[in-house]
Amino acid sequence: MGRRMAVYSHIIWDWNGTLFDDAAACLRAMNQMLGRRGMPTLVSVEQYRSLFGFPVEDYYRRVGFDFDKEPLADLSAEYIGIYHRLAARSPLFPDAGTVLEDAHQRGLRQVVLSASQVDNLVSQIEPFGISGYFDEMLGLADILAASKIEIGRWYIDRTNPERALLVGDTIHDKEVADALGTDCVLVAGGHQDRMRLLASGARVVDGLSALRDLIV
Repeated sequence: MGRRMAVYSHIIWDWNGTLFDDAAACLRAMNQMLGRRGMPTLVSVEQYRSLFGFPVEDYYRRVGFDFDKEPLADLSAEYIGIYHRLAARSPLFPDAGTVLEDAHQRGLRQVVLSASQVDNLVSQIEPFGISGYFDEMLGLADILAASKIEIGRWYIDRTNPERALLVGDTIHDKEVADALGTDCVLVAGGHQDRMRLLASGARVVDGLSALRDLIV
Protein backbone atom coordinates (compact mmCIF):
# COMPACT_ATOMS: atom_id res chain seq x y z
CA MET A 1 0.00 0.00 0.00
CA GLY A 2 1.46 3.39 -1.03
CA ARG A 3 2.17 6.28 1.29
CA ARG A 4 -0.63 8.81 1.64
CA MET A 5 -0.45 12.18 -0.06
CA ALA A 6 0.95 15.12 1.89
CA VAL A 7 -1.57 17.56 3.35
CA TYR A 8 0.42 20.64 2.28
CA SER A 9 2.20 21.69 -0.88
CA HIS A 10 4.54 24.16 0.85
CA ILE A 11 6.05 24.62 4.31
CA ILE A 12 7.26 28.07 5.33
CA TRP A 13 9.70 27.59 8.20
CA ASP A 14 10.73 30.16 10.72
CA TRP A 15 14.39 29.62 11.62
CA ASN A 16 15.36 31.04 15.02
CA GLY A 17 13.62 29.14 17.80
CA THR A 18 11.84 26.81 15.38
CA LEU A 19 14.54 24.79 13.63
CA PHE A 20 17.52 26.48 15.32
CA ASP A 21 17.70 26.21 19.13
CA ASP A 22 19.18 29.60 19.97
CA ALA A 23 17.02 30.97 22.81
CA ALA A 24 19.79 30.38 25.36
CA ALA A 25 22.26 32.26 23.14
CA CYS A 26 19.79 35.15 22.87
CA LEU A 27 19.44 35.23 26.66
CA ARG A 28 23.21 35.32 27.15
CA ALA A 29 23.65 38.03 24.50
CA MET A 30 21.03 40.27 26.08
CA ASN A 31 22.47 39.68 29.54
CA GLN A 32 25.91 40.73 28.33
CA MET A 33 24.43 44.00 27.07
CA LEU A 34 22.50 44.58 30.29
CA GLY A 35 25.50 43.68 32.43
CA ARG A 36 27.75 46.12 30.60
CA ARG A 37 25.36 48.90 31.62
CA GLY A 38 24.80 47.77 35.20
CA MET A 39 21.18 46.98 34.42
CA PRO A 40 19.24 44.03 35.92
CA THR A 41 19.83 40.87 33.91
CA LEU A 42 17.31 38.19 32.97
CA VAL A 43 17.41 35.28 35.38
CA SER A 44 16.35 32.42 33.09
CA VAL A 45 15.32 31.33 29.62
CA GLU A 46 11.78 31.21 30.98
CA GLN A 47 11.91 34.90 31.86
CA TYR A 48 13.39 35.66 28.45
CA ARG A 49 10.51 33.80 26.77
CA SER A 50 7.99 35.78 28.81
CA LEU A 51 9.47 39.10 27.59
CA PHE A 52 10.62 38.50 24.03
CA GLY A 53 8.46 39.56 21.12
CA PHE A 54 8.10 41.62 17.96
CA PRO A 55 8.58 44.41 17.18
CA VAL A 56 11.96 44.10 18.82
CA GLU A 57 11.97 47.70 20.03
CA ASP A 58 9.16 46.77 22.42
CA TYR A 59 11.25 43.87 23.74
CA TYR A 60 14.22 46.19 24.27
CA ARG A 61 11.99 48.59 26.21
CA ARG A 62 10.63 45.75 28.36
CA VAL A 63 14.13 44.75 29.46
CA GLY A 64 14.91 48.36 30.37
CA PHE A 65 16.55 50.20 27.45
CA ASP A 66 15.84 53.90 26.88
CA PHE A 67 16.06 54.90 23.22
CA ASP A 68 16.48 58.56 24.21
CA LYS A 69 19.84 57.51 25.66
CA GLU A 70 20.82 54.86 23.08
CA PRO A 71 19.25 54.50 19.62
CA LEU A 72 17.73 51.16 18.70
CA ALA A 73 20.03 50.88 15.67
CA ASP A 74 23.12 51.08 17.91
CA LEU A 75 21.70 48.56 20.38
CA SER A 76 20.74 46.16 17.57
CA ALA A 77 24.22 46.31 16.06
CA GLU A 78 25.81 45.60 19.45
CA TYR A 79 23.41 42.74 20.12
CA ILE A 80 23.96 41.09 16.73
CA GLY A 81 27.73 41.16 17.23
CA ILE A 82 27.44 39.43 20.59
CA TYR A 83 24.69 37.04 19.50
CA HIS A 84 26.54 35.63 16.51
CA ARG A 85 29.56 34.72 18.61
CA LEU A 86 27.34 32.88 21.08
CA ALA A 87 24.93 31.32 18.58
CA ALA A 88 27.79 29.67 16.69
CA ARG A 89 27.58 26.91 19.32
CA SER A 90 23.79 26.54 19.19
CA PRO A 91 22.33 23.31 17.70
CA LEU A 92 19.35 22.43 15.60
CA PHE A 93 16.35 21.22 17.57
CA PRO A 94 16.01 17.44 17.88
CA ASP A 95 14.13 15.97 14.90
CA ALA A 96 14.73 19.05 12.72
CA GLY A 97 16.67 17.07 10.15
CA THR A 98 14.18 14.20 10.21
CA VAL A 99 11.16 16.45 9.67
CA LEU A 100 12.89 18.33 6.85
CA GLU A 101 13.81 15.04 5.18
CA ASP A 102 10.29 13.63 5.56
CA ALA A 103 8.77 16.72 3.97
CA HIS A 104 11.37 16.59 1.19
CA GLN A 105 10.60 12.94 0.48
CA ARG A 106 6.91 13.81 0.13
CA GLY A 107 7.73 16.46 -2.46
CA LEU A 108 6.81 19.45 -0.33
CA ARG A 109 8.41 22.76 -1.26
CA GLN A 110 10.20 24.24 1.76
CA VAL A 111 11.44 27.78 2.42
CA VAL A 112 12.79 29.65 5.42
CA LEU A 113 11.21 33.00 6.29
CA SER A 114 13.11 34.81 9.02
CA ALA A 115 13.31 38.17 10.76
CA SER A 116 17.10 37.76 10.62
CA GLN A 117 19.24 39.65 8.16
CA VAL A 118 19.43 37.44 5.08
CA ASP A 119 23.23 37.13 5.02
CA ASN A 120 23.25 36.14 8.68
CA LEU A 121 20.47 33.64 8.05
CA VAL A 122 22.34 31.90 5.25
CA SER A 123 25.57 31.81 7.28
CA GLN A 124 23.74 30.09 10.16
CA ILE A 125 21.96 27.51 8.01
CA GLU A 126 24.78 26.39 5.74
CA PRO A 127 27.04 24.73 8.37
CA PHE A 128 24.27 22.26 9.26
CA GLY A 129 24.17 20.80 5.74
CA ILE A 130 20.42 21.35 5.37
CA SER A 131 20.41 24.13 2.78
CA GLY A 132 19.41 21.68 0.06
CA TYR A 133 16.02 21.18 1.67
CA PHE A 134 15.05 24.80 1.05
CA ASP A 135 14.00 26.33 -2.24
CA GLU A 136 14.70 29.76 -0.80
CA MET A 137 16.04 31.38 2.37
CA LEU A 138 14.15 34.62 2.89
CA GLY A 139 15.44 37.17 5.39
CA LEU A 140 15.24 40.89 5.98
CA ALA A 141 17.56 43.44 4.44
CA ASP A 142 18.65 44.97 7.76
CA ILE A 143 19.14 43.98 11.39
CA LEU A 144 16.17 45.85 12.90
CA ALA A 145 13.84 42.87 12.40
CA ALA A 146 10.68 44.93 11.87
CA SER A 147 8.41 42.33 10.25
CA LYS A 148 8.35 39.25 8.04
CA ILE A 149 4.94 40.00 6.56
CA GLU A 150 6.08 42.05 3.55
CA ILE A 151 8.66 39.52 2.37
CA GLY A 152 6.21 36.69 3.06
CA ARG A 153 3.59 38.35 0.87
CA TRP A 154 6.18 38.80 -1.85
CA TYR A 155 6.90 35.07 -1.73
CA ILE A 156 3.21 34.05 -1.71
CA ASP A 157 2.34 36.39 -4.57
CA ARG A 158 5.24 35.11 -6.63
CA THR A 159 4.78 31.37 -6.04
CA ASN A 160 1.03 31.06 -5.35
CA PRO A 161 1.31 27.86 -3.25
CA GLU A 162 -1.67 25.52 -3.37
CA ARG A 163 -1.79 25.05 0.41
CA ALA A 164 0.93 26.32 2.71
CA LEU A 165 1.74 25.80 6.37
CA LEU A 166 3.80 28.30 8.34
CA VAL A 167 5.72 26.76 11.24
CA GLY A 168 7.08 29.13 13.87
CA ASP A 169 7.63 29.69 17.58
CA THR A 170 6.23 33.16 18.31
CA ILE A 171 2.94 35.03 18.28
CA HIS A 172 4.35 37.09 15.42
CA ASP A 173 4.57 33.93 13.32
CA LYS A 174 0.80 33.50 13.80
CA GLU A 175 0.33 37.11 12.75
CA VAL A 176 2.43 36.49 9.65
CA ALA A 177 0.47 33.34 8.79
CA ASP A 178 -2.83 35.21 9.17
CA ALA A 179 -1.58 38.00 6.92
CA LEU A 180 -0.42 35.51 4.29
CA GLY A 181 -3.55 33.36 4.48
CA THR A 182 -1.65 30.19 5.42
CA ASP A 183 -2.24 27.60 8.12
CA CYS A 184 -0.03 27.92 11.19
CA VAL A 185 1.52 25.66 13.80
CA LEU A 186 3.62 27.07 16.63
CA VAL A 187 6.29 24.95 18.32
CA ALA A 188 6.80 25.53 22.04
CA GLY A 189 10.34 25.67 23.41
CA GLY A 190 11.61 28.51 21.23
CA HIS A 191 11.50 32.22 21.98
CA GLN A 192 8.09 32.56 23.65
CA ASP A 193 6.42 30.53 26.36
CA ARG A 194 3.66 28.05 25.69
CA MET A 195 0.92 30.05 27.42
CA ARG A 196 1.56 33.05 25.18
CA LEU A 197 1.50 30.85 22.11
CA LEU A 198 -1.80 29.24 23.11
CA ALA A 199 -3.34 32.68 23.68
CA SER A 200 -2.71 33.50 20.01
CA GLY A 201 -5.27 30.90 18.94
CA ALA A 202 -2.72 28.94 16.93
CA ARG A 203 -2.25 25.20 17.13
CA VAL A 204 0.69 24.59 19.48
CA VAL A 205 2.88 21.48 19.58
CA ASP A 206 5.65 20.60 22.01
CA GLY A 207 8.31 19.53 19.53
CA LEU A 208 9.10 19.15 15.86
CA SER A 209 8.36 15.43 15.92
CA ALA A 210 4.69 16.28 16.43
CA LEU A 211 4.66 17.94 13.03
CA ARG A 212 5.34 14.73 11.12
CA ASP A 213 1.76 13.54 11.15
CA LEU A 214 0.49 17.02 10.30
CA ILE A 215 2.64 17.58 7.23
CA VAL A 216 3.34 14.14 5.84
